[in-house]
Amino acid sequence: MTTLTTAPGTAPAAGPYALSHLDALESEAIHIFREVAGEFERPVILFSGGKDSVVMLHLALKAFAPAAIPFSLLHVDTGHNFPEVLAYRDQVVARHHLRLRVARVQDFIDDGRLRERPDGTRNPLQTVPLLDAIATGRHDAVFGGGRRDEEKARAKERVFSLRDEFGAWDPRRQRPELWSLYNGRHAPGEHVRVFPLSNWTELDVWQYIQREGIELPAIYYAHSREVFSRDGMWLAPGDWGGPRGGERLRLTRVRYRTVGDMSCTGAVESEAETVASVIEEIAATRITERGATRADDKLSEAAMEDRKKEGYF
Repeated sequence: MTTLTTAPGTAPAAGPYALSHLDALESEAIHIFREVAGEFERPVILFSGGKDSVVMLHLALKAFAPAAIPFSLLHVDTGHNFPEVLAYRDQVVARHHLRLRVARVQDFIDDGRLRERPDGTRNPLQTVPLLDAIATGRHDAVFGGGRRDEEKARAKERVFSLRDEFGAWDPRRQRPELWSLYNGRHAPGEHVRVFPLSNWTELDVWQYIQREGIELPAIYYAHSREVFSRDGMWLAPGDWGGPRGGERLRLTRVRYRTVGDMSCTGAVESEAETVASVIEEIAATRITERGATRADDKLSEAAMEDRKKEGYF
């Protein structure tokens, strides 16, 4: 019998089938996509053009290659999204010959189903168009790019997250997922939100982007942009209502860690123009991306959890 020995104080040599942490995360996500394809009838992928949804789509393409992915895409457009991100979204859809449905918040405002908020932000208004699109498309599973490291309410959620007939999330109805066994059973009218990136961190996402050579919208890298300061955040001007009186525009080198509605998504000052320099920046930070750049999460102590209970992701 051959015995493998190592010098004292050194790690054992990796076996021929050892996976890196990125390989393990990728394998888990691909397994989740295939589980959903086999268990549900009408899944859909939420795709905004943001980095997490881009990585999620990349994994879905890998999961079913060389065949096309058996899901369509859905985006809830607030009307205040960054133009660069929308352009990138459409380029990706065209490149891979995907099916995309866009649910527009503006349509719901125009017909009276929603009303503009006094603060101008439309991020909380996404819930009604999202639930309408899920019901209209009869989707029984909806993939989202949420990660547990983003926010404490998301840290409570399982990979398969049951939503009731009103799209609401109840933390008390969380199901155990021992040994990566996922329970997708649901009653008529209910659906399941699925999070293939649950166990990833922001740093994992960027390291995977680097390894796979994944293209992202340019606003994720340092660039010069006119921004103004509000509540300690650098916001971009736009039709949504900024800047107000007394708020002055300033040309600054910034990048975005996360991308959402322009009215509540802040930029961070940065000189990181490459994936490698972004990774260095993230490794040194001690503030989560949403904690640093999302004003909608600061509306109350439980802002995200309250929105999730109403049907938000």
